[in-house]
Amino acid sequence: MTQQITREAAAPPPGPESDGVHRLKPNAIGLLGVVFMAIATAAPITAMTGNVPFMISAGTGKGTPAAFLIAMAVLAVFSVGFTTMGKHITATGAFYGFISHGLGRTVGLASGLLATFAYMVFEPSLVGIFASFGTNTVLAQFNTHVPWWVFAIAMLAINAIGTWFGVAVAEKLLVLLLFTEITVLAVMASAVAAHGGGPHGFSLSPLNPVAAFTGPSAGLGLFFAFWSWVGFESTAMYGEESKNPKKIIPKATMIAVLGVGVFYVLVSWMAMSGNGLDESVALAGSDNPMNVFFHPTTTYVGHWAVTAMQWLMMTGSLACGMAFHNCAARYLYALGREGVLPALQRTIGRTHPKHGSPHIAGLVQTIVAALVVLAFGLAGKDPYSGTYTLLAILGTMAILIVQALCSFAVLAYFRTNHPETRHWFKTLVAPLLGGLAMLGVVVLLVMNMGTAAGTESGSLVLRATPWLVALVAGAGIGYALYLKKRDPARYALLGRTVLEESHER
Repeated sequence: MTQQITREAAAPPPGPESDGVHRLKPNAIGLLGVVFMAIATAAPITAMTGNVPFMISAGTGKGTPAAFLIAMAVLAVFSVGFTTMGKHITATGAFYGFISHGLGRTVGLASGLLATFAYMVFEPSLVGIFASFGTNTVLAQFNTHVPWWVFAIAMLAINAIGTWFGVAVAEKLLVLLLFTEITVLAVMASAVAAHGGGPHGFSLSPLNPVAAFTGPSAGLGLFFAFWSWVGFESTAMYGEESKNPKKIIPKATMIAVLGVGVFYVLVSWMAMSGNGLDESVALAGSDNPMNVFFHPTTTYVGHWAVTAMQWLMMTGSLACGMAFHNCAARYLYALGREGVLPALQRTIGRTHPKHGSPHIAGLVQTIVAALVVLAFGLAGKDPYSGTYTLLAILGTMAILIVQALCSFAVLAYFRTNHPETRHWFKTLVAPLLGGLAMLGVVVLLVMNMGTAAGTESGSLVLRATPWLVALVAGAGIGYALYLKKRDPARYALLGRTVLEESHER
C-alpha cells in the first residue's frame, strides 16, 4: 500500500481537538439517525408531490413508477463501490476524502469544492420551496397572506440553531418530521391498495421498465427520478460522528437507497392506480397537478389527510433544507480543518468546545444561504419556480459530476490498495457501471435543463449553470496545483484528515 500522510497515520482518537485538528463529537448518532439524515435530504413528500406530476405529464408518463425502479437499480450499483470504500475511509469530507485517496489530491480538492458548492446552494433552494409552501398553505388554511420571506427567515434560523447544538439535536427533529411525512403518504398508498387498487384495479404496466421510455420525454423523466435521491450519499459525512462507522455507514447508505426507492415506486404506483392511469395523466397536466396525490387521498382516506399533506409538504422541505445545511457545514468544516487556507483552520475548521459541532461553518453557511435568498428575492424571482428550481438544477449538476468521479475513484483506489477487499463486482464492475451511469444522468440534465427549469428556461442563472460548475472545479484544480508547487506540505494534507481506525484498515 502507498504510504499515507503523517496526519492520517498518526491521528489520535477523535475528540474536541487532537493533533491540532478539531474533531466532531464521536458516537453522537446511530444507524437509524444516519439513515434518517440521508432520507431527509431526499424529502420524500416533496419528491413525490413535486416531481411525480411533472414526470407523468412531461417525462416518463404512465411509466413513472418504473423510472424510480430504474433509478433505484442504478444508484444501488453505484452504492456498492461507494460503501466498499467507506469501510476503509471515514472522513467528514465524504466525496472529498474518497476522491483524494482514489484520484489524487488535485482532483480531490476540485471535487471537494464542487460538493461543498452543491450543498451550499441546495439549502437556499429548499428555503425557496419551503417559503412558497408556507405562504400557500397558510393562505389556503386560514385565508391569511404571510409574505414568503417570513418563512425563509424562520427556516434559516432553525437550520442554524440545529447545527450549532450538534447532529443529535438535528437528528431528533428530522426523525419527527420524516416520520409524519412518510406516514401520510403510506396511509394514502395503503388505502388505495385496500380498496383494490383504485377504480380500474391493480395494473402492473407502470412497473414495466420498458414503460419508462414510452412517455413524452424519457430523458427528462429519468433525470427527475434521479433528482429525487439527491443527497442520499450524505451518509458518509456522518462517519466521524456515528457509532461504529465501518459498519453503520455502508448499511445506512444501502438502506437509504433501497428504502427510499421501494417507497417511491409503491407510492407513485398507488397514487396513479388510485386515480386510474389515464386519469392521472389528465390530472398531471391540469392547472392543479398536485391533485395526482390530493384526489386519491381525499377519495380513499379523507380530506383531513389532504390538509395534513399540505402542512407536511412544508415540514418535509424544512427537513430537507436542514439536512442540506448540515451537509454544507460539514464540507466547509472538512476543508477548513485541513488548512486549505490557513485562516480557515482557525475559523470554519473549528468545532464547538461543548457540542462538538461545526458551529462556525454552520454560521457561515447560514450567512451564505441568506445572501443567496436575498439576492434572488431582490431580483424578483419567485421562491418556487425561480429560487428553488434554478438552484436545485445548479447543485444537482455539480453533485452528479462528483458522484461520477467518486465511482472512478473507487476503481483507482482498489487497484493499488487493500487486495484483501478487491472484488470483481464490488470494486470493478459496480463502480465502473455506476460512474458511467452517473455521467449519463449528467448528460440527461444538460439535454433537458431548459425544460426542467420551466418558466425560468431563459434565466441568466440557468445559462450560467455549466460555467459556474466548471469555474468551481477549475478553481479547485488551479489552487491544488499552486499548493503542490509552492506549499507541498499543505498540499500533502488535502483529503487526508480521517479517523485513526481507517488507516491501513
